Amino acid sequence: MPLTKRSTRDLRPALVFLTGELLAVPIPLDREEVILGRAIEADVRVNDSRVSRIHARITAEHDSSTGATTYLLTDLKAPSGTFLNGERISEETLHNGDKIAIGRHILRFELLDEIDREYQHQIRRLLAHDDLTGLLSSRSFFSELRHEAARAKQNDLPFCVLMMDIDHFKNVNDTFGHLTGSKTIEEIGLCITSTLRNGDVASRFGGEEFAAFLLDAEINQALIAAERIRKTIEHQAFSVIKQGKPSGIHHITMSIGISTFPGDSEDPIELVEMADSALYRAKHLGRNMICAYRDITEEEINRPLPARKQ
Repeated sequence: MPLTKRSTRDLRPALVFLTGELLAVPIPLDREEVILGRAIEADVRVNDSRVSRIHARITAEHDSSTGATTYLLTDLKAPSGTFLNGERISEETLHNGDKIAIGRHILRFELLDEIDREYQHQIRRLLAHDDLTGLLSSRSFFSELRHEAARAKQNDLPFCVLMMDIDHFKNVNDTFGHLTGSKTIEEIGLCITSTLRNGDVASRFGGEEFAAFLLDAEINQALIAAERIRKTIEHQAFSVIKQGKPSGIHHITMSIGISTFPGDSEDPIELVEMADSALYRAKHLGRNMICAYRDITEEEINRPLPARKQ
């Protein structure tokens, strides 16, 4: 049924992803027309090969006489179709709780009040971030990396991926216990966050492994940033925890691998694999060092650092 001004005074329409890499993300429908699709310019971008570049549209239609707003879902002749509550549609009116399926993704149309919006925000925060370090989870990192690869390709910009791993972390747990190990991972997260530039993205990739990508960065900039991280951790005094309280310090080191876009690859998954390969070469060569995926020329190392694009 149409929604009157009174009934929508505190309710705002949104799409909430029920599947995929954007699970639980609420997307506000704050425009009169919202396009769903795989294209970079789509308002709601769905990274799915079965989704058309411009797949479907949601339109807000207002009745000036009653103040009612109706939301229409329109399929834009997508070959794989647009489905509403399990039925393929051409155009249908949306109601609170309706489920929209495009490609492999399912989204729910919802009218959210302020409490609902805050709840969804908290759920998304918990899913997107590692609870120990506050850095992105690996799943969210891949999502952001895909978006950055698309942006960089469209605007002909470079960026670099860093894979980082704590050296001999098992010794920390064996020597000082798991409370110290957890505290060390937390403190490393803070070291990485404080060392990177605003806009660069960092993640706890799993266990004692971390990842980051550096916006608009050439390989020489990545080497400088990686060395800054390596040195910060090498000289950091990490907390030893006994019986829940600080009880001394210990020291550790970190190894780092680097890959570059587009020099090494334009595929975000390959970039992570390449940086990971470089990381394990650094481990094999003695740890507490940085390796790039490919050999870097002297010209690349000495290239003047450009001003960062805004």
